[in-house]
Amino acid sequence: MEKEERRKPISYRGQRLRPREDRPINENQVEGRNAVLEVLKSGRDVEKIIVAKGHTEGTIHRIIAQARDRGIVVQQTERSRLDEISQTKNHQGIICFVAAHDYVDVEDILQRAKDQGEDPFLLVLDGLTDPHNLGAILRTADAAGVHGVVIPKRNAVGLTATVAKTSAGAIEYVPVAKVANLVSLLEKLKKAGLWIVCADMDGQEIYEADLKGPLALVIGAEGEGVSRLVKENCDYTVSIPMQGKISSLNASVAAAVLMYEAVRQRRGKGHEA
Repeated sequence: MEKEERRKPISYRGQRLRPREDRPINENQVEGRNAVLEVLKSGRDVEKIIVAKGHTEGTIHRIIAQARDRGIVVQQTERSRLDEISQTKNHQGIICFVAAHDYVDVEDILQRAKDQGEDPFLLVLDGLTDPHNLGAILRTADAAGVHGVVIPKRNAVGLTATVAKTSAGAIEYVPVAKVANLVSLLEKLKKAGLWIVCADMDGQEIYEADLKGPLALVIGAEGEGVSRLVKENCDYTVSIPMQGKISSLNASVAAAVLMYEAVRQRRGKGHEA
């Protein structure tokens, strides 16, 4: 029997990657000090940077400083964790995750509604961590005519490759903004004339609530729901009636139910206040 030919490593942007059957390539993952520096220099949106503990000198120190100036999340972890997720096996103590799509400013989302001659219709996601949920929400948001989605910078999933895939292309059409503080965001939206409506199990039933006009729907994290401070800064809360034995819905399903009740009302068939 002939000796099996050894497969050559795959090259991507100068990185030597392992064969695809070994691990799917994440094209939004950049490794190595110079490569990460170039990403920061390019101005591309970055989800987060992971560095090995105890290796924050020299070039990595510069990277951390630049990242923090831009408000990018920097996490330190054991070098063994970097070895585990590395695609090149030459990460040099640093891995950067680039956003699968550029973010926008909240003002861009409000301007989009104005340009379309419509009342603003936004989603605010408080601490969503499942990329499949975020992708599904973006897909429904596109179908429902939502003008944009806002997510927090920390403790939440961003626009990852998995989100892009799950959204079935909607990531290209639904603007997403990332903010440092959701409470400050809600104050800004209120000043812009929006009503802030929070999804909560103890709220008014959605079919009795008024979801017309300038609106921001706040959806909480899987399991935990909307955080206390964010909830306290909403105008009112709404709930989805639950008649079965299970007390809650998947975040993306709950978001879809809320979005489409708002759509129904905004089309002139809703509850009269």
